[in-house]
Amino acid sequence: MSDPVSDAKRASESAWPPGGADRLLEALQADHMPDLGHVDMVGLLLDPRLGKRALVSSFGTESAVLLHYVTRIFPRIPVLFIETGRHFAETLAYRDQLARRLDLNLVDVRPDPATVAAEDPHHRLAHEDPNMCCLLRKTFPLADALDGFDTWISGRKRFQASTRAALPAIERDGAHLKVNPLAFWTKTDIDAYFTAHRLPRHPLEAAGFRSIGCEPCTRAVRPGEDARAGRWADNPEKTECGIHLGPDGRFVRRRPA
Repeated sequence: MSDPVSDAKRASESAWPPGGADRLLEALQADHMPDLGHVDMVGLLLDPRLGKRALVSSFGTESAVLLHYVTRIFPRIPVLFIETGRHFAETLAYRDQLARRLDLNLVDVRPDPATVAAEDPHHRLAHEDPNMCCLLRKTFPLADALDGFDTWISGRKRFQASTRAALPAIERDGAHLKVNPLAFWTKTDIDAYFTAHRLPRHPLEAAGFRSIGCEPCTRAVRPGEDARAGRWADNPEKTECGIHLGPDGRFVRRRPA
């Protein structure tokens, strides 16, 4: 009997590297979201062609919605949290609160301590070279943590920033598929879900933080700004930490032989 996961992998591999047709991605889109009026997100998340799944969460201001939504479908899905060592204390407390409240299968993902000690001994890298800081503390650790998974689930949404206005619900991310279940949700949808399920809010949200990353690179958002305007505010050309780079596979590290 044919194995749908194996068949899907073979179809994907035959369309790799990027540039050719991605038959698996096209089939999933056709089956579960042929257009914006017909989006079956639960069906997509349950589709066996996604293979082994992980959920990646920053435990930011809107993370509780994604965590609740996905874990009602997959109660024991691994929830990967990139513990950079530079988070706000409030974020770590919120992580622990949600882990207890939602009974999460939480996995803390940490950078290699020897590499961090060698490259950032005085914790100045966030200010001197924020791209390298994100690579060492986020991108490389997540790449390692995603080994063995076929698909990862992200909480990105179109309304968060102009740079995410065309965000798809499912996309290719290097060798992985990536699903953005809340891509088409609005801020009103998010707030309504918080209320309906009585989910706790991030403690920094009341202080004007709408998108929260590491403490050295995050400030409160001013009136009229995008939700993500407080991220790397002193570096206008930097808008992402590097874990969301799309199908070209940039920042993929070569492993030692």
